[in-house]
Amino acid sequence: MKRALVFVLVAVCVIALGYGLYRVTAGARVPPVEYRTAPAERRRLVAQVTASGTLSARVTVQVGSQVSGRVQELFVDWNSPVKKGQLIARIDPQLFQAAVEQSNAAALAAKAAVTRADIQAFDAERTYTRVKALAAQGLAGQAEVDAAETNAKVARTQVDTAKAALAQAAASANLARVNLSYTKIVSPIDGVVISRSVDVGQTVAASLSAPVLFTIAEDLRKMQLDTNIAEGDVGRLAPGQRAAFTVDAYPGSKFDGEIAMIRYAPQTVQNVVTYDAVLAVENPDLRLRPGMTANIGITYQEREDALTVPNAAFRFQPPGDDAGKPRGASTSPDDAGGGPRDGGADGGVEGERPRRRDGGRPDGGWAGRGERGAGEGRGRASARRLYVLRGAELVAVEVRTGLTDGSATEVLSGDLREGDLVVLDAVARGVKPATTAMPGMGPARGGGGGGGGGGGRRSGI
Repeated sequence: MKRALVFVLVAVCVIALGYGLYRVTAGARVPPVEYRTAPAERRRLVAQVTASGTLSARVTVQVGSQVSGRVQELFVDWNSPVKKGQLIARIDPQLFQAAVEQSNAAALAAKAAVTRADIQAFDAERTYTRVKALAAQGLAGQAEVDAAETNAKVARTQVDTAKAALAQAAASANLARVNLSYTKIVSPIDGVVISRSVDVGQTVAASLSAPVLFTIAEDLRKMQLDTNIAEGDVGRLAPGQRAAFTVDAYPGSKFDGEIAMIRYAPQTVQNVVTYDAVLAVENPDLRLRPGMTANIGITYQEREDALTVPNAAFRFQPPGDDAGKPRGASTSPDDAGGGPRDGGADGGVEGERPRRRDGGRPDGGWAGRGERGAGEGRGRASARRLYVLRGAELVAVEVRTGLTDGSATEVLSGDLREGDLVVLDAVARGVKPATTAMPGMGPARGGGGGGGGGGGRRSGI
């Protein structure tokens, strides 16, 4: 029994030791790696500032009424073309016509009063002359002369008063005629009626402000597009730059515009500062309508035949061997965090884990990491690192980058040739990329990567 017990204990120890060794070796074993790659290629690279805006006529006039009253007639409707000075509506003029007649009668009465005052003044002056002659002959006293002189002066003053009353009555008559003329609503410009706010029989009140009856656009063949540009992008734009935009009404069509001005007045919404960039738009076929929402792309820089790589190549980190810390990858806080993988053209995959050869800095960091973002999206060169698959070897390559369109970045210089396969991502063979990554390697990074400065405000074509 003792021998059997000892044998069982030895067998259990051997089995436990074997299982432990198996777990240790299995945990240290690194599965094969599959690399997703894309070739470095030459193509046209365009950097844009994107925004949205609203179309409107360049000149829009709101036509109102300066007098209150009932709308008697309407002569135009929605979409009616109008000419400057054309009668478009009429307010009931009866009350205003009566006021004109009343003021005319008052003016006639004032005119008659002036005539009466002139006659009285003439009589008073004649009496004063007669009394003064009698006083010279000793037939009238000085008191009579003074009284006649006073009466003559009072009569002349009454003439001036009557003339003032006549002028006041004439002004009242003129005001009544002006108010009567305001019952005729005329178009101030040549254009098209885009809005009508009243109907026949409706009463409008103009006591505090002029009620709007019509909205008239001057010429819909010449429109403008107002768009809000973020303060980070406004320095890239200038009057005269061309822009292209689309509207939901015509999803398959692109329209052209040109920056007419960038207004200095800031607009702050939720602590975001923007500036209104006004685009001049030609609309000869009248397809565009006021109020349409447009998605705009303003090209501020472009490159022909640029050597480009996907931005995901700058976010790739090869497998490391020191507590999960990858070698040759950026340790910058800007590169930290996990996000969705960038898309890119799939290249070949390697069945075996290739050898790695780190070039450049011995610490495997980014060269010129302090310049990150300084030249991105603006065309200025910035030093970056990416990994190229050459045969069975993973090679770190230092490059100088330039313009980016948000998905691809221009390579200005470095040991990179057209057709080289740059590595975008790496996962264990036979495992879905979204669930498993290589030991010591974080998931593919999201964000701006290869220098897409400005975030979602810029895009490429």
